[in-house]
Amino acid sequence: MFYLCVSMMFLMWLFVMSVFHSSLGQNSFLRAYSPGNIIIGGLFPIHLKTNRTNTSAPLSCSDYGLKTFLHSQVMIYAINKINLPNITIGYDIYDTCGDVGLALRATLQLLKNQSDPESCLVPADAQSKLLEPKTKVVIGERYSEVSIAVARLVALSSVAQISYASTSELLSSKFKFPTFLRTVPSDKYQTRGIIELVKIFHWKTVIIVGSDDEYGKYGSDSLQDNFNKKSICIEFVHILSADFTTNNNSMDQTELNELLEKIQNSSAEAIIIFTKDTNAEIILEAAIKHRVNRTWIASDAWSSSSKISAMSDIKLAGEVFGFIYKQKEVPGFKDHVMSMFNGTNNTILRDYQTQHLLSLNKSEEERNQYLASYIDQDESYGIYIAVRVIAEGLRRLLKCNDHLCERSSSFTALELLSEIQKVNFTENNTQIYFDSDGDPSLGYDIVYWNRSDCNKSMIIQTIGEYSPDGKITVQTDLFRHLINDMVSVYNCSKKCEGGQGFTLKGKCCGVCAPCASGEISDGNHSTCKHCEDGAYSHPKENTCLKKRDDYLDWEDPFSIILSSLAVVGIIATVVFAVLFAVYLKTPIVKAVGGYLCFLELFALLAGFCLTFTFIGKPTEKIHCVGVPLFGIAFTLCNSCILANLLQIFLGFKFDLKAESWIKKLNKPLVVVTIISGIQLGLSVSWLTKEPPHPDNKSLDYTILYNCKIEPHTYFIAMLVYNTFLGLICFLFAFKGRQLPDLYKNASLITISMLLFIVMWIIFLPIYLTLTGKYQPAVQSAAILTSCFSILGCHLAPKCYIMLFRKELNHERAIAEYIRKFYEQKGISVVHSQCHT
Repeated sequence: MFYLCVSMMFLMWLFVMSVFHSSLGQNSFLRAYSPGNIIIGGLFPIHLKTNRTNTSAPLSCSDYGLKTFLHSQVMIYAINKINLPNITIGYDIYDTCGDVGLALRATLQLLKNQSDPESCLVPADAQSKLLEPKTKVVIGERYSEVSIAVARLVALSSVAQISYASTSELLSSKFKFPTFLRTVPSDKYQTRGIIELVKIFHWKTVIIVGSDDEYGKYGSDSLQDNFNKKSICIEFVHILSADFTTNNNSMDQTELNELLEKIQNSSAEAIIIFTKDTNAEIILEAAIKHRVNRTWIASDAWSSSSKISAMSDIKLAGEVFGFIYKQKEVPGFKDHVMSMFNGTNNTILRDYQTQHLLSLNKSEEERNQYLASYIDQDESYGIYIAVRVIAEGLRRLLKCNDHLCERSSSFTALELLSEIQKVNFTENNTQIYFDSDGDPSLGYDIVYWNRSDCNKSMIIQTIGEYSPDGKITVQTDLFRHLINDMVSVYNCSKKCEGGQGFTLKGKCCGVCAPCASGEISDGNHSTCKHCEDGAYSHPKENTCLKKRDDYLDWEDPFSIILSSLAVVGIIATVVFAVLFAVYLKTPIVKAVGGYLCFLELFALLAGFCLTFTFIGKPTEKIHCVGVPLFGIAFTLCNSCILANLLQIFLGFKFDLKAESWIKKLNKPLVVVTIISGIQLGLSVSWLTKEPPHPDNKSLDYTILYNCKIEPHTYFIAMLVYNTFLGLICFLFAFKGRQLPDLYKNASLITISMLLFIVMWIIFLPIYLTLTGKYQPAVQSAAILTSCFSILGCHLAPKCYIMLFRKELNHERAIAEYIRKFYEQKGISVVHSQCHT
């Protein structure tokens, strides 16, 4: 059996040499090399694709990966951290472009003999020993399909291969791959973890999508075997063709369209995508385009893909769960990247700096931050652990301490392999060792692509853990909440036969699927039917119930409070009007504007009365005229105040002989007519062209009735005009505070206008963003506040003087106050001149 195995491997060697040797040459690879006593090889898909087709066109690489470029730099960074006395560790890293052929070519370069690099590696006969290669250990490759091919080749020279991302269960076979090890768990554990996740959510039907490579095919086969053992229905299995990625870059998308159609027509509760990230990206992109909203389970190849999670409208594809091997940061690597690799230099880094870095239109710091955002915590950490394993193996093999290595750097690859297989150390509180299959004793993190964030992209969040002993550990409240939701759906689905709003949709397993919102099942539970307009579905009773009308009704506590305040305002306004009529000929009424005060009171009365138009169910246009009419009423009120202020201001402040044209402003009726006329024209135009109108909006369980103001042009124009008018009144009142005003008219108006302006500044954003039945209550509250600010600050103090300070309501009191004012002013002027 041993000789049969050796013979097969020898024949494979001859085949590889015959196919690829003729194409080898300088500049065939993107390569980084550093000499040393010991060379560690590296295989990374820095470019993610090739243009390989059925034609004989020259092979080239494309789709440069920043994430995979950083993987090569993690290896270099970690190697530079190795400290072995008097031993220099070098590296030889190649870009494989994720292609099996290119990876094998690179591997042949790594396995050349160091004493005679140009000699043929194949011995004269099968019994002879192969020449010792210059490279003692290889880190890579990323994809299982490539790693399988490389593992067969490096085994010929007993060179250890440590992969940081290849998870195929096939690679655990030591009979086929005796020198292969990895720092990530096998798919054997991942597929078992997926089964446990499906079980914990009580899903009964799934779809499996794999790919025609070792990773996707073996993963899909393992899933099928395990699902069949657990009696979980697989609706269908789809294996993507080998050239799936190439086909979908052209016009031929037949396979993708057929897959999406099957998914859309299926009743499966979860879709498992077990393939590499480039294939998953195409499927998810198409799912977004066609609005295929489902639950997806991601394999480790794409579950942490920042490129897919950041795709535009990715949230439309639905929920995504995934498995990913343990994530940890590479110590100090992010700072290393932010420092632009701390002055280190290698060919791959120079290629990035010259070909890709300069294309970013950003500052140097922004470029470094942009690149650092591509650092992952899974594959990068796997590379770091691989280098640490090699360092530990070398330390054991060369018998090194902190000062001396007892053995020289001359040893065979097989000796190093033997020591690496026996390493056992602790890194970041995690014990690192390999079992008999070359697999580490690590489990998986369960991730969820959280859609609750306001950003467009998903947040990939760790929610649980799957350990190799077969148990899922719930680590977050989010995971617990998701499980509870799914269990609730499962419990309801068991009531399908009882007819509680569920239909039997499953093709292969008879799964009970809930009807959508607004639907109920028919008597046979075979189809769902829509409820009529104005009704919603009650899933427990499988009936349609009429939606409840929702509006600000008269019995609502807010309505009662607003109505009570409005009644108080109306009574107070009427009482004030009676008092002003009784004391019409007195100085205090004249100080408020005389007959203008009755116009002001009428406007306030109208404002209080308009409060009632915002309460109740709006069914006619007359119910929605409150806001435009309030605009007219409050403008009338403000114009009366402004006319009164002008009278006070012109009476004391100006030299009317020098400023005779100012007299034209001292015509209260003209001022009120012009200012109110502008608002009247604006409101009439509003009510004629685009008036507020009754509207209703159907919600889940209610129908919301309100007055709809659209567009907001007239509404905002009315508010701006009144605010501008209030601001003018405020400025005049503020300036008039220094005038001899016995009744403090200017000061009190200043306060009332300030309240009015602040109130409407607060109101406008609240009104424009608030929805629901309490939107009219906010409008009504704003109107009441505005009216009470005028009534309470401007007019109420005058009524107090009429009733309780009658001695001030005489012309002699006013004359005495003015005399004292100017005497005091004269004394102040004399004092200031004396000081001068």
